[in-house]
Amino acid sequence: MRNMIAAFRVSVDGYIQGPNGEVDWVENWEDAFDLMPRIDACVMGAGMYPGYELYWSTILANPAGELPMTAKVASPGEVRWARFAEKTPHFVLSKTLGAASWKSARIVRDVEEIRKLKEQPGKDIYAIGGPTLVSGLMSLGLIDELRLMVHPVVLGGGKSLTNDLKRRQGLTWVKTEPLKRGIVRLTYNAQT
Repeated sequence: MRNMIAAFRVSVDGYIQGPNGEVDWVENWEDAFDLMPRIDACVMGAGMYPGYELYWSTILANPAGELPMTAKVASPGEVRWARFAEKTPHFVLSKTLGAASWKSARIVRDVEEIRKLKEQPGKDIYAIGGPTLVSGLMSLGLIDELRLMVHPVVLGGGKSLTNDLKRRQGLTWVKTEPLKRGIVRLTYNAQT
């Protein structure tokens, strides 16, 4: 069975966004988790999909242009992820979205389709948040690995990684990696 990996950038106090949805403390959205060689599919929720599609398709259309959300120019790693994402199947779990306009994305209506995806042969699957989706998948025992990039910032409130978690989730520490600018990458296996 394939593993499903959830990965988030978080503040020291456990938030993935500030009180007003701020993510300005994240330098870029490239694959800082080293997942591209390990994955061949992505799963996301309806809340994440529209902004995700806009961000990465903007990079594909004009890699040197100003980006939505950040008003920055894409980093080389973001350009690499945009090209990877364009070719990688994305499964958008939604009961409300009508269709996905991005060619690599398709709408799935039931979490059982995600469970079946895990049972198919292939590489691992990246659950690209948001926290509602990942908390739901964790509550169902579908997340196998959790990767966190802890940024040296205290947000004092905002959207938590685990607001929607329905049950306690045990984790087994795998490794800790100090990165540049005081960022620490933590990897855990989920206990089912």
